[in-house]
Amino acid sequence: MTYLLNSPDDFAAEAVRGLVAAHPDLLVEVPGGVARSTQTPPGQPALVIGGGSGHYPAFAGWVGPGMGHGAPCGKIFSSPAASDVYSVIRNAENGGGVILGFGNYAGDVLHFGLAAEKLRHEGIDVRIVAVSDDIASNSPDNHRDRRGVAGDLPVFKIVGAAIEAGADLDDAERVAWKANDATRSFGVAFDGCTLPGDDGPLFHVEAGQMGVGLGIHGEPGIRETRLGSASELADMLLDAVLAEAPPRGEDGYDGRVAVLLNGLGRVKYEELFVVYGRIAERLEDEGLTAVRPEVGEFVTSLDMAGLSLTLVFLDEELERLWMAPVETPAYRRGVMPSADRVARTDTWNAAEERIPEASEESRACARNIVTVLETFLKVCSDNETELGRLDAVAGDGDHGHGMTFGARGAAEAARAAVERGAGARTTLLLAGQAWADSAGGTSGALWGAALTSAGGAFADTGGATDQAVVDAVNAGIDAIIRLGGAKPGDKTMVDSAAPFREALTEAFDATAGPAITAAARVAREAADKTADISARLGRARVLGEKSIGTPDPGALSFALLMTALGEHLRR
Repeated sequence: MTYLLNSPDDFAAEAVRGLVAAHPDLLVEVPGGVARSTQTPPGQPALVIGGGSGHYPAFAGWVGPGMGHGAPCGKIFSSPAASDVYSVIRNAENGGGVILGFGNYAGDVLHFGLAAEKLRHEGIDVRIVAVSDDIASNSPDNHRDRRGVAGDLPVFKIVGAAIEAGADLDDAERVAWKANDATRSFGVAFDGCTLPGDDGPLFHVEAGQMGVGLGIHGEPGIRETRLGSASELADMLLDAVLAEAPPRGEDGYDGRVAVLLNGLGRVKYEELFVVYGRIAERLEDEGLTAVRPEVGEFVTSLDMAGLSLTLVFLDEELERLWMAPVETPAYRRGVMPSADRVARTDTWNAAEERIPEASEESRACARNIVTVLETFLKVCSDNETELGRLDAVAGDGDHGHGMTFGARGAAEAARAAVERGAGARTTLLLAGQAWADSAGGTSGALWGAALTSAGGAFADTGGATDQAVVDAVNAGIDAIIRLGGAKPGDKTMVDSAAPFREALTEAFDATAGPAITAAARVAREAADKTADISARLGRARVLGEKSIGTPDPGALSFALLMTALGEHLRR
């Protein structure tokens, strides 16, 4: 349990503040997380890494020369908000583009992806690398769809070294994916962790048992089995990881491996060394060479009792980058070469961001956008109870609340932007960010991405043609599909959005309002038909069969809002 805290709600933020105070030579606090205390050299790609708190030293502890340039920090086990990711990137990027790295979890994929969407619309090149090393979470053929666990460290260490050595954005992205595809992890838990302020762990494992295939957000594992000796555990972990080792000689792999034995918070160093002793023996027996093995706490899960083993199957390039110097608060190796590092003199803050100049035509369009968002808010409020009821059948029942919170935040942000003289593009970008921040969750991130991408179809100069309106709607739907990863038939918002887009393309000739209204009728019919299918994506997939007979709330809310948009444009 957590003994020392002031408030559970403030625990993560206060921990970050204390980390920065302890390492002022390396870190500075910025809105949403931390950045290096020195400026990113002009033209150098920025490696921005992050995720939820509770995993120290990941991720803020890995910011410094040779590794990360910044880290957005979410609450305990929760993805940072897209606005926090955006803020940290703005404080880290300096003309060389961004490698955005995180563990492959749905919340991180959505919120980091939304921040990337906004930055791309602003002309900043962002590449996303979602680490996927956990062999327990998917099959070898679907390696890039696995979860990210302790493999975050070697992947970020290797790409950070490549950037320090002069890699441009394309090469840094190549190295990052190469390292990810060479990395495998497997872990076990002996007992669950306790969230700050709680009086008991998230789960228990029976005495003499262990959970196999644990996650780092307090997940108990995919199955339980007998807890044997340290050597038996070492053999089990190593056998599982080596089962996916590439053949010797393939792609330069010659039997050299980077090794990471990671404690998750409660298993201490002596125990880890006992386990590693057996791993070292086994590696030698297998004819494998451990290259700079690491034993300790690298990606924790608060005070979870457990450990994980990570191997990186090295070639010459990966080995060189793995061995390169690094200097961060929690991970140091060798001596960084001397460099002229320029001290940071200020930080970027959204509250101080200037509203771009806008033409009167664009400001008039922005005022119309406010009216649309206020209409969306009324629709969400009027249907909040019903949407929540539908979501409670196979989900957590919060879709109605989330849509209302998101629409309210977007409408308020848009009104504030218009009062400051914003044009259509800027108004939609700010509204998208506010929707995501206010709603949270999957639907919040997706609707935030939709508004952000829709903003890219407008400008802060000139008015809005009917074609621009249709392009904006299509851009928003593209973002929903791209970030959410859903397909028609998965029982999600896409089941109404995809047929809506097809119908809109067919119906549009010169006037947006009637075409959107006609397409909205198709979307509503498609949403109603989702009652006949089982959920295959998101939280509802666990109770997929139970969802049969109930339409998907996300598909329905999309149809309702598009109906309202069509009616508004016709008026």
